[in-house]
Amino acid sequence: MLLDELNTPIVLAPMAGGPSTPELTAAVSDAGGLGFLAAGYLGADDLGGRIKLTRTLTSAAFGVNLFYPSAPSPVTSFGDYVDLLAREFPIGEPRFDTDAWAAKLDLLITDPVRVVSCTFGCPSGEEIARLHEAGSEVWVTVTSVAEACIAAEVGADVLIAQGAEAGGHRGSFADRPEDDTADPLGLLTLLQLLRAAVDLPLVASGGIATGAAVAAALVAGAAAAQIGTAFLRTDEAGTAPLIRDAVTLDTPTMLTRAFTGRRARGLRNQFMLDHLDAPSAYPEIHYATGPLRAAARASGNADEVNLWAGQAHSLAAELPAGELVRQLSEDAKTALNKALSIRIQGC
Repeated sequence: MLLDELNTPIVLAPMAGGPSTPELTAAVSDAGGLGFLAAGYLGADDLGGRIKLTRTLTSAAFGVNLFYPSAPSPVTSFGDYVDLLAREFPIGEPRFDTDAWAAKLDLLITDPVRVVSCTFGCPSGEEIARLHEAGSEVWVTVTSVAEACIAAEVGADVLIAQGAEAGGHRGSFADRPEDDTADPLGLLTLLQLLRAAVDLPLVASGGIATGAAVAAALVAGAAAAQIGTAFLRTDEAGTAPLIRDAVTLDTPTMLTRAFTGRRARGLRNQFMLDHLDAPSAYPEIHYATGPLRAAARASGNADEVNLWAGQAHSLAAELPAGELVRQLSEDAKTALNKALSIRIQGC
């Protein structure tokens, strides 16, 4: 198990759409953690090039994250919303694709990495077996006990427990508006429930930005902490300047479907507030809003772009990624030692 080989229990969250770079991946792995390349929105050839570049930057292990494809959404579910946006914004063609799932899976079979993680769903037992035969571990992002049981049954090696605090898209297997009436599980609650339900290693994800939070996740039963937002301002991240600046502000976050048609957490802005009832239709709405998001980034308009970030975003620091890994590791050790020194009555 690769988790047992890491010098520090820190995993880089795969942040698709810009922040994820080979340089960031390599820096985290070189510092003793596990770097991940985000394959989301990339073609197989582009992903292959990034894997090749990462290997020139580090000899350490790293992983690749794939988006598991969903089913197409009927036009009737999102057409009115796209038409509404088109009256005010530049809009692209809403379309469905599988994010080149099959081509990227074939690539990772012929050119394997140590870990392949999946978000938005769980591969089939046959697909997991292919990855195992190629020498890769398979990690699956889960947000509930039910999803964890599905992943365990088909042969996943590790579960990434994504709490509600996490920035970016929810990794849920299905995005159902009817489920919104139930509070999404926070990380600490999710870890406890998963630890009681499944016998697989857990990687904690969501709202982790300090060494003390890493320590808390480990004490709660995780084998490692997956961290994304805290790396947004590191030197090696490909984060857009607009987002680098925005995460430093004390802006509340919220969950929204307004930009992509799939529930995601980002810094609250006017576009999100204006479209609280945006429908569930991913990736169709993602492609439709592409031009308006690009225009907002180009003009520096933070009110019309998706500013994905977790709840602890204001703690993100500007420094080299390797230094952040080392700082988190040392602070986690300090927090664990401090916790051990606390005398509990009766012990």
